[in-house]
Parts: sequence; structure tokens; C-alpha cells
Amino acid sequence: MADVQITCMTKSTRNNTHEGITHLGGNGWRWTRAQVITSIDANTNMFYMLAPDGQRVDVVVVNGLYSKYLQANRDGQLTDNLLDLTPCST
Repeated sequence: MADVQITCMTKSTRNNTHEGITHLGGNGWRWTRAQVITSIDANTNMFYMLAPDGQRVDVVVVNGLYSKYLQANRDGQLTDNLLDLTPCST
């Protein structure tokens, strides 16, 4: 399993706060949210981001009421820190 750092994200362009992140990216890659979820579920890659203090924060799959989604998991606390990442360039 490879460790992959997420450094940017793309939000939905719709004015629907429930749709959130559509793509995640890093150095030389950009995947859809669904591709990242599939990769984590298959134990192919472990995704993480760096918190402002430089600490590693793992990204995990959460089984929501209607679908799976991603959240940052820092020391067992789920957060919305993925939304704080810079936008991916197109």
C-alpha cells in the first residue's frame, strides 16, 4: 500500500453544500472523490494531508446515510479539514 499526500481539492460548482468535494489531487495526480474512495476501500493507497502544524492527518472513508464520503482523521477525531485545502489548478 502506498502513502499518497493530498495537497489540493476541487469543490462542486453548484450551490449545494452537501455535494462538497469532487476531486482531490497532489504532486502530479488528480482523482475524483470516487476514485480515492475506491482506492482506500481496496487497500491500494493510504491518503493523507498535512495539518497547518505539519502533522500528518489520514483521510478515511465514512459510510454516510446515502453514500460514502471522505473525512480527515486526526488522532481519532473526524474533521472537515479537507475543505480547507487549496483548490487544485485545472
